[in-house]
Amino acid sequence: MKYQGLFEPIKIGKLEIKNRYAMAPMGPLGLGDCEGGWNDRGIDYYTRRAKGGIGLIITGVTFSDTEVEKPSFPNTPNSTYNPVQFVRTSREMTERVHAYGSKIFLQMSGGFGRVTIPTNLGEFPPVSASAIPHRWLDKTCRPLTVEEIHGIVESFGKGAYNAKRAGFDGVEIHAVHEGYLIDQFAISFFNHREDEYGGSLENRLRFAKEIREEIAKTCGWDFPVAMRFSLKSMVKDFREGALPGEEFEEKGRDIEEGIEAAKLLEKFGYDALDVDAGTYDAWWWNHPPMYMEKAPYKEFARITKENVNIPVIMAGRVDNPDTAIDCLDKNICDMISLGRPTLADPDIVNKIRRGNLSQIRPCISCQEGCMGRIQTYSLINCAVNPQAGKERLNKYNPVVKKKKVLVVGGGVAGCEAARVLAERGHEPVLYEASDRLGGNLIPGGAPAFKEDDIALAKWYEDEMVRLNVEVHMNTKATEKEILDSQYDAVILATGSRPKMFSLGDDDKVYSAEQVLLGKKDAGDKVVVVGGGLVGCELALDLAQKGKKVTIVEALDKLMAVNGPLCSANKEMLEKLIPFNGIDVVTGAKVTEYKDGVLKASVGEETKELEADSVVLCVGYASENTLYNQYKNDVDEIYLLGDAKQVSNIMYGIWDAFEVANHI
Repeated sequence: MKYQGLFEPIKIGKLEIKNRYAMAPMGPLGLGDCEGGWNDRGIDYYTRRAKGGIGLIITGVTFSDTEVEKPSFPNTPNSTYNPVQFVRTSREMTERVHAYGSKIFLQMSGGFGRVTIPTNLGEFPPVSASAIPHRWLDKTCRPLTVEEIHGIVESFGKGAYNAKRAGFDGVEIHAVHEGYLIDQFAISFFNHREDEYGGSLENRLRFAKEIREEIAKTCGWDFPVAMRFSLKSMVKDFREGALPGEEFEEKGRDIEEGIEAAKLLEKFGYDALDVDAGTYDAWWWNHPPMYMEKAPYKEFARITKENVNIPVIMAGRVDNPDTAIDCLDKNICDMISLGRPTLADPDIVNKIRRGNLSQIRPCISCQEGCMGRIQTYSLINCAVNPQAGKERLNKYNPVVKKKKVLVVGGGVAGCEAARVLAERGHEPVLYEASDRLGGNLIPGGAPAFKEDDIALAKWYEDEMVRLNVEVHMNTKATEKEILDSQYDAVILATGSRPKMFSLGDDDKVYSAEQVLLGKKDAGDKVVVVGGGLVGCELALDLAQKGKKVTIVEALDKLMAVNGPLCSANKEMLEKLIPFNGIDVVTGAKVTEYKDGVLKASVGEETKELEADSVVLCVGYASENTLYNQYKNDVDEIYLLGDAKQVSNIMYGIWDAFEVANHI
């Protein structure tokens, strides 16, 4: 088998794991209960990934301290707050995970410190190694006392003991990684202490050392303990991170010190290093959006592995099994950690093992359903998989009476509706006016950094074939089809159209779709009107193709409305704009485009911008005329996707799932 190496067993300490795939830790927001245990959603969520073939599951972050950063329930579980409840609910989960031959580690955190997200944890006075600025809030952190450090260390021992009682096969410490509290001690830029926890690297890692020793006291040295570890911080300054390829002075942990830290962590007794790069100040490194290349941690993992003798786990957009096996073959790492890809498709590992690669639903790295919703709503879900984190709530409903359903529109909403109907046993018939399924995924996926949008469109095409869905391409549904009595229900997912307006020389005024699909040549100098997500991504794509691009935005900043939920995506895109030489004019109203010059008023001033073309990215209008025309003539009719309300891929898929799962 081509990927046989991915399915060879490996040991962490004395624990044998059946294959080289781990489920990367992702914040379990929404998966805890009011007493610090796991709720049914959390138990179902991890069990479903075990069923999908993962060798090692690493839970999202949990806590053991209850004094310094007070727990807020229901939020994330806590292994010491109510040990009986934690063990009871964890035992149910670990037993179910073990039924599928998977192992499971509890990820235990020392705390957030300066990076607490107020929507998740509240705005209690933040702490850190020293009096340094908070990442998000206009506050200065209070330095931890030595007594508080000792209390947190002791809580790790108690929490790990409860985890072992509950059936966890090991724990992962969170971490000398991403700038969390223990990392704030480890990095000299954050740690200005003059006691035994400051100064030399070994002193700054004393917190991590004492945690490992405390867990050994309560659980024995044979109980596996891994460390989440960022080899390099990518910090230019407080709240200022570096982009890939950017030359900068590292203020955080640089590679040379990272190597020494890795060696010390091994010396302290850690059994594996789970490697990445970045901090909250450069958040796109730890949570790579689609603007980041695939497998961005390869070099960091390779360097780490060359300097330690314990297993190295590597995460970061390694969903392609060819990349994964290459990393193992080249001795870059020992295990591949999949986070978001297991949200998008919990069966990804089994599908790779069986060679069913075309059936893998791709993660598009949008981070809307995962990190975005964690950050904004304290919930973990997935944009392309409505069942993620809601496995029991959104299980497929049984069909009582088979129905024939007309689906008009082959964008994401229409395709998802047809897919779910067919999975449940109904008979959908899909009509699409164009020659491709995918709707806005097709122009949206045109930039090189959006390749996974095209992969998702291809996945829907393949699913229609696998499920034997009757599809009529290049065919508009008419009154004849909509009112045909053979259909028990009608779903209209006719999408949206770009908003356009006249500026004068309109033969050189284009929509984003026309330019992205190559239907129009934008020329060498392009003005993009509209600095929302579509305008910014289009501008980035054009700039990377060598065009001179200017964004003109009516509001006072880019992506001020309906931008990405996740700060990692938004902040990286904001920084990529100037990094790629794109000019930005905000607070501007375009007035005229004539003779290759666009005029825009900015307050009292009129700016003139040379442009071979102007591309309008000022929003979309729902295409719902069919629904309005026939809504009173069909007993069971639904309007979905952009045809109902222009939003994003996630809500189009989720709405379609909900409706199609209850027809």
